[in-house]
Amino acid sequence: MAATFTYQVRDEQGHLHTGELEAGSSGAAAKALRNRGYTPLSVEEKKQSALQKEIKIPGLSGRIKPKDVAVFSRQFATMINAGLSLLRSLDILAEQTVNKTLTQAIKDVKTDVEKGRSLSEAMQRHPKAFSRLYVAMVRAGEVGGVLDSTLLRLADGLERQVEMRGKIRSAMTYPVAVLGLVVLILTAMLIFVVPMFESMYADLGGTLPLPTRILLGVSGFATSNWYIILGVTFVGAYGFRRWVSSEAGRFTFDQIKLRLPVFGELTRKSSIARFSETLASLTRTAVPILQAMDIVADTAGNAVVAKAVRDVQASVKEGESLAGPLSEHPIFPPMVVQMLAVGEETGALDTMLDKLGEFYNAEVNATVDSLTSLLEPMLMVVLGGSVGSMIIALYMPMFNLINLIK
Repeated sequence: MAATFTYQVRDEQGHLHTGELEAGSSGAAAKALRNRGYTPLSVEEKKQSALQKEIKIPGLSGRIKPKDVAVFSRQFATMINAGLSLLRSLDILAEQTVNKTLTQAIKDVKTDVEKGRSLSEAMQRHPKAFSRLYVAMVRAGEVGGVLDSTLLRLADGLERQVEMRGKIRSAMTYPVAVLGLVVLILTAMLIFVVPMFESMYADLGGTLPLPTRILLGVSGFATSNWYIILGVTFVGAYGFRRWVSSEAGRFTFDQIKLRLPVFGELTRKSSIARFSETLASLTRTAVPILQAMDIVADTAGNAVVAKAVRDVQASVKEGESLAGPLSEHPIFPPMVVQMLAVGEETGALDTMLDKLGEFYNAEVNATVDSLTSLLEPMLMVVLGGSVGSMIIALYMPMFNLINLIK
């Protein structure tokens, strides 16, 4: 489980910085800071007082959804554009925001701004609410005097992200529901229906057909050793979760996801769309390319893509172009590399990245639609085949008995 760490670091110019970030351990936090180009001086886990601690239900409490931040950003931009002061806007937003965790974050940001911190510095202290990408773009908007338009771009990006996730989730709901139904039906038949046939066939005597013997054996094992099966399932699920939480496990799992038929292509396209949109937003707001790539790697959502971006970042540090090192990573198709090369040559990198983002978002939509139409008939075949095979195996001895009588 990730914890929040407070840190004190120095940058390459020797300036002192403090802040907070989430990581699995203090070592992971220090490594993340070094990857950003900082020299860690101290990294300590943030402790909560007894009054601050509360019972939390995993996945429900304290969660801030991208949709909540998108609504906040759009409303914030509207207020600033209308001429309201920063503090007045934050005050209104704190009152009308529904999410309690985000409300508290907004109040804390307002307090920090009143103390003299910049908006981006205040937001940086709340990584659960405002990502590194968000903070970097707000900082660029403050410097350029275009905070309202920057917030609107952030809102647009978050809304596209929410829409895409919702579409993928809705496409996956049906397959998961059908597979769950298959497991439920097969389990019920193995535990309740098959034993009834077993006692009936025991009275008949004779040799049962092989499929029936296999089915009765599986049913007997499941009925007698259900607690072992349940225990192994829980231990396996826990072990898998721990493995995926590790750096090596996450990288391997993300590699496997990229190699899956159909789903791998969907993962790759959505990762490239996110890479393109994030880098476009950062370069447009004049964030330095090395810092931008650092943020892109942190927000990639896939360890394989993140490693590729880190490798490219290291090459760019040594004076190479962006497109050249990118071509060495198979996850990025030739079209992406060529368009980025043209963008670098013409000075229109953000425009090319925007076009790539639009193209791959459209590709993701098309892949999701085709995936839905492909999976529905396949799952019905799986459902019918599984239940049908079990019924045939159960009734085969009866068919043999009828033939003998005839």
